[in-house]
Amino acid sequence: MTLSIVILNWNGADMLRRFLPSVIEHSPEAEVIVADNGSTDDSLQLLAERFPDIRTLVFDRNYGFAEGYNKAIAEVNSDLCLLLNSDVRVESGWLKPMLDYMEAHPEVVACQPKIRCEWEPDKLEYAGACGGYIDRLGFPFCRGRILGTVERDEGQYDTIAPVAWATGAALLIRRNAYVEAGGLDARFFAHQEEIDLCWRLRSRGYGIVCIPQSVVYHVGGGTLPKESPRKAYLNFRNNLLLLYKNMPKKDFRTILQWRRLLDAAAALHFLVGGHWAACWAVVRAHLDFHRMRGDFKADRDRNQAAAVVPNSQILSPINLLGQYYAKGRHTYGELKVKSEKLKIKN
Repeated sequence: MTLSIVILNWNGADMLRRFLPSVIEHSPEAEVIVADNGSTDDSLQLLAERFPDIRTLVFDRNYGFAEGYNKAIAEVNSDLCLLLNSDVRVESGWLKPMLDYMEAHPEVVACQPKIRCEWEPDKLEYAGACGGYIDRLGFPFCRGRILGTVERDEGQYDTIAPVAWATGAALLIRRNAYVEAGGLDARFFAHQEEIDLCWRLRSRGYGIVCIPQSVVYHVGGGTLPKESPRKAYLNFRNNLLLLYKNMPKKDFRTILQWRRLLDAAAALHFLVGGHWAACWAVVRAHLDFHRMRGDFKADRDRNQAAAVVPNSQILSPINLLGQYYAKGRHTYGELKVKSEKLKIKN
């Protein structure tokens, strides 16, 4: 199988200087491609001068994470594509466990490595850790990261495991499956678009796994303040769109009632804490979701028509907020997760 590693860059010259050399050195099995999303810094000059042999795709503007990758993968002919953030460091042999597994398991269409934190290497990293899940109310969580709690890596999640979603920070995926499922939804712009893609793939009966024998180190955005208005807006809005797109109508109605209450509580928490902009971001996320939802109805109809795996076999049955706040279960190992519901359909 042929492999292309696609790194999407936007004004990330410093990240390219720091991390691209490790990707080039330790990825002899792959073609390395940098797709530039309309950078205005010296990224293109850097690539031309320091990495002249690397294939570079130059876009006319910033298309966001989702559409940027869609445009890049449209230019790739390899069997496998690995979407890799520009702030990821890799080491020798990092690709082999994933490639071997994908070769041996054709029913699996996507996987991710274990993600450690670059600036604190003994900890797992916020954006993906050891594979992602979704609770029954639509809240994402990971092996190794529950809400704001990130665990140290002590080998507790070193088993290969089926997951509901794999992180877009280092997502290895079969190109034909990516294209057939419609790729990342550009309307999300950024945040949770990879969860949406993985949900579509899982509902069509494909497997997604985490292979922790492969390890990468990610700077990531976990250190950004959770009150960041832009981040809050995208996360709250996109999570609602994610649920609307992938849930049957009757299930979504029930979930939406709960989410209105819970998200109102989150907005109130921001308000009481003096984070006025973050509070408004949550309110605006709900307003914009209701304004936009009609544009996603056709997508939901297509997703439901193509689904062969019910949501009960994709979503975890737990109430994440209840377990975290009421029962004090702050790690994946403490959650009562029925992982057998995520078994891969052959």
